Amino acid sequence: MNEKKNRPITGGMAVIECLKAYNIKYVFGLIGSATMEIFDALYDQKDITFIDVRDERTGAHMADAFARASGSHGVIIAGQNGPGATNLVTGVAQAKAAFSPLLSIAGAISTEHEGKDAFQEVDQQKLFEPITKKTFSIKNTKSITKELSEALNISTQGKWGPVHVNIPRDVLSGIECFDNFIIENKIEPKKINENDLGKIISLIEQSSKPVIICGAGVKNSKTSDKVILLSKKLNIPIVASAGHGDVITFEYNLYGGQMGPRGNKVATTLVKNADLILAMGTRLGFNSTFYSYDNISESAKIVQIDIDPIAIGRYFPIEVGIQNDVKIFLDNLIPLTKNKVLKNEHQEWIKNFIKEKINYYKKREEEADINSKIIQPSGLFKELRKIIPKNSAVTLDAGTLCLQATDEFNFIEPRSLFTPLDFGLVGFSFAAGLGVKLAKPDLPVFSLMGDGGFGMTVSELSTAVHHKINTVTIVMNNKSWGAEKAYQRDFYNKRYIGADIDSPPFHKLAEIYGAKGYYVNELKDLKEAVSNALICNQPSVINVDIDPKALYSFRKDSFIHRSK
Repeated sequence: MNEKKNRPITGGMAVIECLKAYNIKYVFGLIGSATMEIFDALYDQKDITFIDVRDERTGAHMADAFARASGSHGVIIAGQNGPGATNLVTGVAQAKAAFSPLLSIAGAISTEHEGKDAFQEVDQQKLFEPITKKTFSIKNTKSITKELSEALNISTQGKWGPVHVNIPRDVLSGIECFDNFIIENKIEPKKINENDLGKIISLIEQSSKPVIICGAGVKNSKTSDKVILLSKKLNIPIVASAGHGDVITFEYNLYGGQMGPRGNKVATTLVKNADLILAMGTRLGFNSTFYSYDNISESAKIVQIDIDPIAIGRYFPIEVGIQNDVKIFLDNLIPLTKNKVLKNEHQEWIKNFIKEKINYYKKREEEADINSKIIQPSGLFKELRKIIPKNSAVTLDAGTLCLQATDEFNFIEPRSLFTPLDFGLVGFSFAAGLGVKLAKPDLPVFSLMGDGGFGMTVSELSTAVHHKINTVTIVMNNKSWGAEKAYQRDFYNKRYIGADIDSPPFHKLAEIYGAKGYYVNELKDLKEAVSNALICNQPSVINVDIDPKALYSFRKDSFIHRSK
């Protein structure tokens, strides 16, 4: 029996005991006076490691990425109410866009001071409600474990997502006895309608150009192997929704990579020409489709499986919708596919796909520019594909260079690609890489970002050095806010304002922080820099000069009014 049960303890200690009961191994945070009871309770803990960060936003990115990489909760504590809580907002909003099971905890002003314009007072409940699955404001010490348990349960039930908890300082300092620190909340799985399964089998048999689209729901339910089994049984190609290129191993011959405006041509063409789309664990959301039939077949019949009822048929009309976990769906469907054969025309569909896939990757290698004096993105990505170990995890930022990298790497295992997804956040990648490394300590972790994004978050080098979180950060330095500069070039007659950046030499700055720094301005030096970074046993930053002119306007649709 836990020795803290039925013994008077502080609310702060109750928070920690609850986290321990849920097997939380890491807590990210920045200390503050409002939550001193929590941090004091952490002091003697051997089961939880506290990762002290330099900013609540980047701490939230670490916890978000840790959650995505581990498949369990990520926890961030903003020690201060008011500004500590508001600093969390960007990171929590990012986690919501990624459907990440993040638990954020913020201190709050004393209960008796609420509504009196007290020092650092802000309505934290209203602040977080739009960007979480649920927001709690705990009103008394006794209810801490009940509400914290509910918050942890909610974050991983149904469609995953962040939950935020505000705890006033008087609630944390209160003394109570607690019976339990974990409250089970089991939900019986829904049964799938047999008629729907029969209809899906019929649609598959009638199809000559089917495609499977896999999203985060496949990764979260750990069903990549089952999707591949279904694909093999029926000879159906698979593509990934945007940002989930790691959902199926690159080595599977019927996998086409990421679809959509930012994906590759082969995967996107499959979806645009299909007559049947099996959308598994994906909303068919913005980055995958732009909500447009320019990116998905208008004539295709769509079968959509998603655990979130809101997602079913939200953006495109569907033939069959299954609101359930992808694993449950596949366990029911796969036995029904025995001896099922698709139309004869289907063989031509597969033959053309494999031919186009081979040509695409061959062309990607042949057209990569490795000879320019100034390093080009395509040349950098080609060299990195050779150098980066196959089992590596990769984090990406938003921005023009990282968007060009979207489909440039070949992922072997699920949970090895981490991006801002539909939030389009700059300043995510480096901090996210630290969280991924803690979740996957035995794997190499590479974080790619531009000079603007790294400049936002460089202070977390202190966190990386202090806690010996040894990631490799590759700063693609084009001395600009590249995406915006591309728009100013293409749509605003090169009227550049605020687009150019002056930064310190990041490789030297890394050394000052106690990390290792490497500078690359010729592609031939990249291999040595990466090799050294992998064996130096320190956090490392590789500062790579990239052609400032290698910019691309990805969101041309946003400027259609200026391109007529």
